[in-house]
Amino acid sequence: MGMLGGKEWILIIIVVLLLFGGKKIPELMRGLGSGIKEFKDATKNEEKDNEPKKEN
Repeated sequence: MGMLGGKEWILIIIVVLLLFGGKKIPELMRGLGSGIKEFKDATKNEEKDNEPKKEN
């Protein structure tokens, strides 16, 4: 089993379009994008919280 080729990707896209329809896909992608953005923001905030504080 290797990487997916062009024909496999086309088949996957057709199946997704049939399952969700053309109108639902942009909503799904928007939700996915906002979820990724929130995850990145949370990891940045976590890194800032874990940094040692500098005292003058």
